[in-house]
Amino acid sequence: MARTVLKFGGTSVGDLDRIANVADIVAARAKQGEHMAVVVSAMAGETNKLVALTEGAAGSDLKREQYDDEYDVVVASGEQVTAGLLALALRKRGLKARSWLGWQLKLKTNKSHGKARIMGFDDSRLPDSIDAGEIAVIAGFQGVTEDERVATLGRGGSDTSAVAVAAALNAQVCDIYTDVDGVYTTDPRIVPKARRIEKISFEEMLEMASLGAKVLQTRSVEMAMNHNVPVRVLSSFLKPGEPNPGTLVCAEEEIVEKQVVSGVAYSRDEAKITLFGMPDKPGVSAKLFAALAKAGVNVDMIVQANARGPDRANMVFTCTDRDSPFAKETLEKLKDDLGFDSMEVTRDVSKVSIIGVGMKSHTGVAETMFRALSEKNINIDVIATSEIKISVLIAAPYTELAVRALHTAFGLDAE
Repeated sequence: MARTVLKFGGTSVGDLDRIANVADIVAARAKQGEHMAVVVSAMAGETNKLVALTEGAAGSDLKREQYDDEYDVVVASGEQVTAGLLALALRKRGLKARSWLGWQLKLKTNKSHGKARIMGFDDSRLPDSIDAGEIAVIAGFQGVTEDERVATLGRGGSDTSAVAVAAALNAQVCDIYTDVDGVYTTDPRIVPKARRIEKISFEEMLEMASLGAKVLQTRSVEMAMNHNVPVRVLSSFLKPGEPNPGTLVCAEEEIVEKQVVSGVAYSRDEAKITLFGMPDKPGVSAKLFAALAKAGVNVDMIVQANARGPDRANMVFTCTDRDSPFAKETLEKLKDDLGFDSMEVTRDVSKVSIIGVGMKSHTGVAETMFRALSEKNINIDVIATSEIKISVLIAAPYTELAVRALHTAFGLDAE
């Protein structure tokens, strides 16, 4: 018996009118004979209110580890409200529906409250309920620890919940309904000629999500790829019956015609840190990045080059702009231990990337990228590559110009 999973984000369930629209979409699909689980986020803006309440109640004296379990109890209630409201809206339409919370699903997580990772499902009555024709309305973003405490999955965790449910149910597809009608070749706000992509591989979507595209949460794409769960990105703002082809995220083998470059992504939340005159000997880099990891700083691009002095090297790496003060503070304390001469932090930078599985079998991609940037007099600070992406760090004021130039250079503009 075919099962499908639908997921609706915060803007899609932002008020009772939006929830009624979601109920119409679900009802239309139920009439086609689908057996569904519907995963919902909190209503738009609700999670921020709940976070503020928990922080206000805890005050400044309690450390995060002293209140993070109760933080999850409060914050998870946003999705619970939405699940109950949508179940009622579906019953109003004559459908058999009920809400399911994380602990009722027995969606097991680790104990990292606020950023828990899914460990699996225990035996649950969910499959039998769906097969019997009942629509399961599931509160996303939450699970339960082995000691039966509520745990949340971090921002965007409802996407991950939906894919996990789809994997557990062996669903045919996981449909992510959102405020856009699919994945685009780049941000349409910057490039009006950006095109909706019909099919994109898991690998490409994972790179795009990690490099700044906000359509899908990175962990959800990773889980979909690991469990081979096809994911469709659809618009929740279209009425039932209107064309809504969206974008299918699937295995590379299912895409017949592969583009050399499928999309251009960008991130403004970047900072570049340069350490001049580092000792060029084994163990120094390990000590450096171990200290940053302990401080919770996630490092991205890394470049090391010989310095002018003997046995010295310059180290350049990037991190998020919001992490750069922590990185600077951490490294200043370790200056004598690491032995570098000086440090420079540059915060007004952006990362621009091209992504495409076609890069694996085509030459000249880097030359086209660098020439397009050069023609716009855009200087490149740092370069990082993988099999299916090339990322460059540039001065932030040139971000939009770079995105438009690369989008045109690789023939992605809509005609």
